[in-house]
Amino acid sequence: MEKLVGALMFGQSGGPSSVINSSAAGVFTEALKQDCITAVYGAAHGIRGVLNEEFYDMSKEDPKELMLLKNTPSSALGSVRYKLADFKKDDTDYKRLLEVFKKYNIRYFFYNGGNDSMDTCNKISKFMKKNDWEMRVMGVPKTIDNDLFGTDHCPGYASAAKYVATTMMELKLDANVYDTPMITVVEIMGRHAGWLTAAASLANYKGLGPDLIYLPEVAFSTEKFLADVEKKLAENNGKCMIAISEGIANADGELIAETLNKNIAKDSFGHAQLGGVGTALANLCKEKFGSKTRAIEFSLMQRCGAHLASKVDVEEAFKSGAAAVKYAVRGTTDKMVVLKRDTTPSGKYKCKIGVVGLSKAANTEKKIPAEWIINDGTMLSQEYIDYALPLIQGDCKAPLEDGLPRFAQLKKVLANK
Repeated sequence: MEKLVGALMFGQSGGPSSVINSSAAGVFTEALKQDCITAVYGAAHGIRGVLNEEFYDMSKEDPKELMLLKNTPSSALGSVRYKLADFKKDDTDYKRLLEVFKKYNIRYFFYNGGNDSMDTCNKISKFMKKNDWEMRVMGVPKTIDNDLFGTDHCPGYASAAKYVATTMMELKLDANVYDTPMITVVEIMGRHAGWLTAAASLANYKGLGPDLIYLPEVAFSTEKFLADVEKKLAENNGKCMIAISEGIANADGELIAETLNKNIAKDSFGHAQLGGVGTALANLCKEKFGSKTRAIEFSLMQRCGAHLASKVDVEEAFKSGAAAVKYAVRGTTDKMVVLKRDTTPSGKYKCKIGVVGLSKAANTEKKIPAEWIINDGTMLSQEYIDYALPLIQGDCKAPLEDGLPRFAQLKKVLANK
């Protein structure tokens, strides 16, 4: 196949992670090597930067700074939550995108994000094809939620899981210091899939985990929750540590966070902006049992904790970005890069990179297998431990300067208009 000559546009979208920039580094370093790619641009704040014609010339960056992105958390180019309409109903944004693509001869479009980002990729790919603009569109996966369809796991998940497990172990030691009753409720990210909250069970693997774990995959009952806590208090001399997903919902599918706060804010995709369910449940426990309670929300820390990044995660994120470029240059389009587990005969973890259609990845959520959730919905099985443990291996962090991490410092030179 004849090589497609033109510029590449890369954008980041949705909630960041500690390794999303490692994927960016993979895209940039590989794209800058390709002779058919005439320019490499990084969109400011994702698709909004393309629409506003605000993007950076990545060839102007110091190669050393691009490599430092591997260990720099958050989204270096800026992120966005912007939902493109169905172009059959409103093609305003798409016409603007096509205008920008033609102006800069952008023939490669890469978007780095989760489910909604893959939806954006899918829509752009279909519109450009319909309007005869030859372009290679690739999705680069990212989400600490680990819920993207078609990939064994998502870049960003392992490092966040390692943060959750490590911090749970530290909290467990702290919560057991005193000889008085204590209930600790730890709220962990996860809207509809409980992969990240499940990582708390890795702490149990080391004997320092929560007594109860609640995931969105299991309908949540306040009555059952209080009964579970009461049982653990009796077993553990008045102490109970609980890991709970922010996205737990009742049997009717209503988010507990929304039932406790009817005025909860929504993002542009219509998703409730969660948070606070841990505090509300801790208050219920205090009213019911009269014990000292503490609610802890990991919040942004679980997704930006690059100091606990998994080496496996960092390297796989980088390879995913580089692979997306290689696939596109060879003619692949309308696909998302995926990670495929390929365990060796000796049982050693191994990972291969492949692709899956964007239409399959977009807006499809992968949840924890029901058989992995045990103990009446309050714990994870050994199958989950076997799945997650290989992903969190190794230490990979930014170099230190004056005892503090040296993160990438991009010049962000705007492309000439």
